Amino acid sequence: MTEPQERQRIDKWLWFARMARSRPLAVALVAGGRVRLNGARVDAPGKSVKVGDVLTLNLPQGVRVARILGLPQRRGPAPEAAQCWLDLAAADEPGGNNPGSDPDQDNTNSTMRGM
Repeated sequence: MTEPQERQRIDKWLWFARMARSRPLAVALVAGGRVRLNGARVDAPGKSVKVGDVLTLNLPQGVRVARILGLPQRRGPAPEAAQCWLDLAAADEPGGNNPGSDPDQDNTNSTMRGM
C-alpha cells in the first residue's frame, strides 16, 4: 500500500479534481497566470499544493475560489472529484453551502413565507 500524499503538483491536482479537462490544459492555466494559490499568483505547474490551501482560478466561465479538501490519487468520476474541494464562492452566497449561515435569517418578505 502507498502512503497518503501530503503534497501534490498543482497541475495534477487541477486535472484530478476535474477543474481542467486535460493535464495540458491544467498546465496552460497555471503557466498563463490564471491560478492563485493562497492569494499569490502561481506560474509553475510543478508548484505543490496541500490540504487546506485556497485556489483562485480565473476561468472563461468566471472566477472560481476553492479550498482543497483532499489530494486525489486518480482522475475519478465527477462525484469523487467533487469531494476533493469546497467551492468558497458558493459558500458565501445566500442559500449557499455555508455551515456558519443561519437559514432562518434571509432577505425574503416574512409575509411570503406562509405561501
